[in-house]
Amino acid sequence: MLAFILRRLAQALAVMLTVGFIAFMLFQYVGDPVTGMLGQDATAEQRAQLRHDLGLDQPFMVQFAAFVGNAVQGEFGVSLRQGRKVSSLILERLPATLELSLAAAVIALVVGIPLGVYAALRRGRALAQAVMGISLLGVSLPTFLIGIFLILFFAVMLKWLPSFGRGDTVALGNWTTGLLTADGWRHMILPAITLSVYQLALIMRLVRAEMLEVLRTDFIKFARARGLSNRTVYFGHALKNTLVPVMTITGLQLGSLIAFAIITETVFQWPGMGFLFIQAVQFADIPVMAAYLCLISLIFVSINLIVDLLYFAVDPRLRIERAGVGH
Repeated sequence: MLAFILRRLAQALAVMLTVGFIAFMLFQYVGDPVTGMLGQDATAEQRAQLRHDLGLDQPFMVQFAAFVGNAVQGEFGVSLRQGRKVSSLILERLPATLELSLAAAVIALVVGIPLGVYAALRRGRALAQAVMGISLLGVSLPTFLIGIFLILFFAVMLKWLPSFGRGDTVALGNWTTGLLTADGWRHMILPAITLSVYQLALIMRLVRAEMLEVLRTDFIKFARARGLSNRTVYFGHALKNTLVPVMTITGLQLGSLIAFAIITETVFQWPGMGFLFIQAVQFADIPVMAAYLCLISLIFVSINLIVDLLYFAVDPRLRIERAGVGH
């Protein structure tokens, strides 16, 4: 187990360095931040001085080495747009993105798994067919279109829910949360549902497919032959084995929720990291963009490692295989 963890950590480090290098290299060609900061009327001397102050006149590898050294210490330089530390900007926006992503993940799991099980166990019924038809729409419609429809119906026509912003928040030290205020909950409903629709539909279809596959296996037939009730067979045996591949997809999708919340945050003007990233792209704010991509890479790598470790707890076959390889 220790060798496995060390190997995965080494792979994670290699992945993060690669992502950081590619991101930093690509962003060298995304506009000129000096022009954005000084405007078109600045003199050549002012441009050269600012470029020197920001370290942009250094060779690429020198700039990248400085970026990596600062990142290891939790610092990503200074935002070229706002003149503030990038780490401070990200920490301000991180709570909003994490809360939105976790709320969407909870909705996707709580609704998607039961609907997937129902669609598998009652696959011939009209309601199950309707559920699968709706799930097809969920994986087909673009996120921004779903968000616009929800805003039009619930915010504009019915005027039940707000259409933008995060609402009232409460500060808990350096962390801000909207989960402790009624207004915060009201503002979160629409963006959380929007972000969860694709994941919900994907999980539901995956659970249904895996459930049907497991129900055809021999050990389910043996369980029925022993006289076990349908409830025990379905939820004590079939569902447990169904959740093994679902766990992988769910872990990866949690990272996707955080990474691809950009569209939802833009539609709803949600003050999270994705919205910060969009603003950074418009201004060619290289430190913010590079820091965001590295943070997303760290989240994906960490989730993958956690999922792999959970495999050992859920699937005993992996432990047996590892033991066999060790001998």
